Amino acid sequence: MRNIASLSTKLVRIGAALLVVALVSIGLTLWVTWQLGGGAAALNEAGRMRMQTWRLTSTVQAQMDETEVHLLVKQFDDSIELLRNGDSSRPLFVPWSPVVRTQFQFVELAWQQQKAILLKRPQMDRVKLVQAADQFLLVIDSFVFSIEHQLSSLTAILNLFQLLMMALAIGAAVIMVYTGYHYVIHPLSRLRDGLKKIETAQFSVRVEVASNDEFGQVAQGFNRMAATLQALYGNLESQVQAKTQRIAAQKERLEALYQVSAYLAKSNSLHEMSQEFAIQVRKLMKADALAIRWSGEDVGKFHILNSDQFPLEMLEEEKCLMAGTCACGISALESRTRVIPIRSHDVAPLQHCSHHGFETLISVPVKLHNKVLGEIDLFFRHEMSLTAEELELVDTLASHLASAVEGMRALALDREAAISGERTMLASELHDSIAQSLAFLKIQSRLLRNSIAHKDEIKISNSMDELDQGLKESIADVRELLLHFRTRTQSDDIEAAVQETLQKFQHQSGIPATCQIRGEGLPLAQDVQIHVLHVLQESLSNVRKHAKASIVRIEIIKGDIWQFDIKDDGVGFNSDAERDQLQVGLKIMQERAQQIGAQVNVRSSTGQGTLVTLRVPRVKQTTTRAAANAFQLIQP
Repeated sequence: MRNIASLSTKLVRIGAALLVVALVSIGLTLWVTWQLGGGAAALNEAGRMRMQTWRLTSTVQAQMDETEVHLLVKQFDDSIELLRNGDSSRPLFVPWSPVVRTQFQFVELAWQQQKAILLKRPQMDRVKLVQAADQFLLVIDSFVFSIEHQLSSLTAILNLFQLLMMALAIGAAVIMVYTGYHYVIHPLSRLRDGLKKIETAQFSVRVEVASNDEFGQVAQGFNRMAATLQALYGNLESQVQAKTQRIAAQKERLEALYQVSAYLAKSNSLHEMSQEFAIQVRKLMKADALAIRWSGEDVGKFHILNSDQFPLEMLEEEKCLMAGTCACGISALESRTRVIPIRSHDVAPLQHCSHHGFETLISVPVKLHNKVLGEIDLFFRHEMSLTAEELELVDTLASHLASAVEGMRALALDREAAISGERTMLASELHDSIAQSLAFLKIQSRLLRNSIAHKDEIKISNSMDELDQGLKESIADVRELLLHFRTRTQSDDIEAAVQETLQKFQHQSGIPATCQIRGEGLPLAQDVQIHVLHVLQESLSNVRKHAKASIVRIEIIKGDIWQFDIKDDGVGFNSDAERDQLQVGLKIMQERAQQIGAQVNVRSSTGQGTLVTLRVPRVKQTTTRAAANAFQLIQP
């Protein structure tokens, strides 16, 4: 059972016990010493009575004056009285015991007899007087012996007390040493050992609590401190580990952001940029699949711009989705990141995600100037939630994608400015070359007319030569301009530009023309549209000049590869001579197709008309305004 007394109480109890024993021992020793001192004085006084006896005997034998005898007798009586009552002024008292008291009574009785003898008149003879004195001395001696025996007993008791005091001192020292070790040194040793282990980070150490005294309370406090340090150290380790993991995650995210930003900055094509972006973001977010969906001018449609690890079946099925047909497709007005449990959307018309084992979808909107361009869809085959850091990360990635779009748009504007400058330059070239050549030809025609009127053969021949040379120069200038001439579209949708081109063709040629569009796909970049329109214009120009057609049909197929078919029901051609007549136009179409990575194929048979096919792949995009606007598909 644990001792509940405090250390101070224990020490007080032990000290008090030792003090009581010491006081008792000292008191007994003093008492014995006092007894010995008083007994010694009484012994001396008794011995003096022997001397007084002989003195009285001698005085009586000498027949001294009775007054002297009476005086000596009175002194003896005083001695008897002193022994009987003791002396309060000094330690003189008889150590009474039954034997001593009996012997003193004998002394008193014998003294009365001896006093009678000494005061008797006439005096007895000397021999009897001496005999009586001897007998009285024997009684006194017996009394003295009894006192000495009593003093011897007291001396033995005193010696015993001294031995006891020595033993008490030794015992007290042993008790104090044991007490100090048991109650002070040993607890301090345990605390010291515990502190050494604490210094070596052994926070699981505990000190035994053997009592509830001050050291027991200190031990309890030590154990509480060790438990607190252990908890704090454990929490500190977990906090450090968590902080380290958080820093590592942040480092990984920063590296990913840097890589994505660097790649977006140096990408020169829409497909390349979106593909690498999809790969990096999927790996960073540890998603099972990723799709980048984009909205066209029709905000209710979503086209897949690019993807990574996206099931091919879903890629075909969801190439173009209407808003609301699945859990991820949202309207362009939605501008927040959503975590969508796919299982909770069983009412959606499309169940592609659940059929392929996806359980969670994270939809991140891509915004530019507070307008939603599209969304980044992250697919997970397990339940997933986003922390605040991860939410900030995906929003930042989407912002970087939008910033890349803005950067491409800025480059496109610069390109457009360059195109505008080129057009200005071409206008100047037209003014400086063809216009002047035409003015020169006009002058030569007037000279030719005058020469014909005057029938001057020499001047007519010279004028004809000058006209022929001027025409050759004008043709060369026109060909040069045709190779460098540029046009532009005013919309992201090439359909409107094609319809406008067909209307001009019908107005100029009177030939009916139709346009049919099929499929779904991302719009072409505006610079690509320019080259496509020039190829279409050149084809229609050949139809107008050479085909003698009654109808023209244009068919446009949208998809990963755009295809333009220009077909007429004209006379067609199959000879080299006829093909040479179209050499300039075909060369121009081929050059424009090469600039955008497209292919031009011309098929014709005599009497079967002509088919011009232009195939434009998506992989060849340029960093023009039109390429940037292929991302920005929102009407202002």
